[in-house]
Amino acid sequence: MEFLMTYGWAILVVLVAIGALVYFGVLSPSKFLPDTCSIGQGFACNGFKVTATTVQLIAVNSIGDDLSAVAVAISGCTASAEASGDDTWNDGATLGGTDGITLTACTNGAAGASFKEDVTLTYTTSTGISHTVTGTLVTEIE
Repeated sequence: MEFLMTYGWAILVVLVAIGALVYFGVLSPSKFLPDTCSIGQGFACNGFKVTATTVQLIAVNSIGDDLSAVAVAISGCTASAEASGDDTWNDGATLGGTDGITLTACTNGAAGASFKEDVTLTYTTSTGISHTVTGTLVTEIE
């Protein structure tokens, strides 16, 4: 009986220690995940920045065709004028110019929190066919 009690207390101490580490965020899995941005095949995400109220995205068209009626949407954000669907996007160019596009009026959360949202890109090819691709943006809010 004494043998079982000794091991029982040891296991209880280990469980309390692990619980304390989880409670204080030391073992938070979101801290170990890398920042990623993927839009879809044929599009490169060269940079991104997420704040509490904005999302800045630098995307390059490498699909091999000039695109028109380009619109970018992220859940919880209002599309800015540069991402509203009236842009043209040449092959090899960065959407919105060298600074990319910025979506505003976002409700992303507080600085330091994790951000994971779908990025929806709608465009029309030179043949007049409209397409929609969805990717994911995962990072920490600055």
